[in-house]
Amino acid sequence: MPRKARLDVPGTLHHVMVRGIDGINIFQDEEDRKAFVDRMRSLVKETETRILAWAFMDNHTHLLIISGPAGL
Repeated sequence: MPRKARLDVPGTLHHVMVRGIDGINIFQDEEDRKAFVDRMRSLVKETETRILAWAFMDNHTHLLIISGPAGL
């Protein structure tokens, strides 16, 4: 059964999780983490999204964000 569509209104608070399939690591080293942060920094500027908090583990991340004018 498909999940319900998420609320996607500009300015909405979201908890975003990124996970590796079957618990596989998504970050192999500090360089991978830095590349992820650099990409997020670029997207924040492009989309006017605000990142309030984040946590990076080897096999997943958590982001607490407020969506920009275009939503997610």
